[in-house]
Amino acid sequence: MIGIFDSGIGGLSVVKEIINYLPGFQIIYFGDTARLPYGTKGADFVKRYSAKIINWLLKNKAQVIVIACHTSSAQAGDFLKKEFRNIPIFDMITPCVKEASTFNNIGIIGTPGTINSKSWEKSILNNNPKSNIQSKACPLFVPLVEEGWIDNNITEQIAKEYLNGFNNIEALILACTHYPFLEKAIKNTLGENIKIINPAESLAKELKLFLNNNIQIRNKIKRGDNHQFFFSDEPYNFNKIAKLCLAQEIKPKIINEII
Repeated sequence: MIGIFDSGIGGLSVVKEIINYLPGFQIIYFGDTARLPYGTKGADFVKRYSAKIINWLLKNKAQVIVIACHTSSAQAGDFLKKEFRNIPIFDMITPCVKEASTFNNIGIIGTPGTINSKSWEKSILNNNPKSNIQSKACPLFVPLVEEGWIDNNITEQIAKEYLNGFNNIEALILACTHYPFLEKAIKNTLGENIKIINPAESLAKELKLFLNNNIQIRNKIKRGDNHQFFFSDEPYNFNKIAKLCLAQEIKPKIINEII
């Protein structure tokens, strides 16, 4: 199976893209809703619980791991790849850097943990030292998505408050898996001429390429659409978000094995 984890339900936006690019491959998903959000936690906390979740996914027959959390990718990605060097691990940043580096004026929005880590900036500047990068933490976007407030006046007002400070950017990176749900409000604020970059799509393309080039691993992944969704606590508004991503109701399973 393809093992995917996030701190909550935002990672379902990554699940959506992976299903689009890799239909027929079974997914096992874990959302650590008991400790949501990771974006306001310290790096040691994020590393510790990300490692616990990966161990759990491996015990449940995941052949590939996707870190569907920008905070975990930024604060724990390198650590996890060393800790689990025998399993392919994909983070949210690495696959997207090439596309992002084609722009000279880039905006980045994410959780405080992701923005403060400077991981996106470092990766982009390594590819394009001429990039002018503006970044901003948008912590209220996560609870808006968790609440299911995808398209209403409050969301539009908060988007304007956060985004009006960007100057002359060509592209905006949605450096949180929750943020693609708010793309309409973001576009309404920034205008249609700004390229919105969803790293989940870049990750899904990279994963497809990897599996096409590694047939042995590809053949080990279970086939079918019997995807499994586990959470460490009852996910709030799960069905509303699941319908937006997967166009169906899904019954989540609650476990506390990794605590």
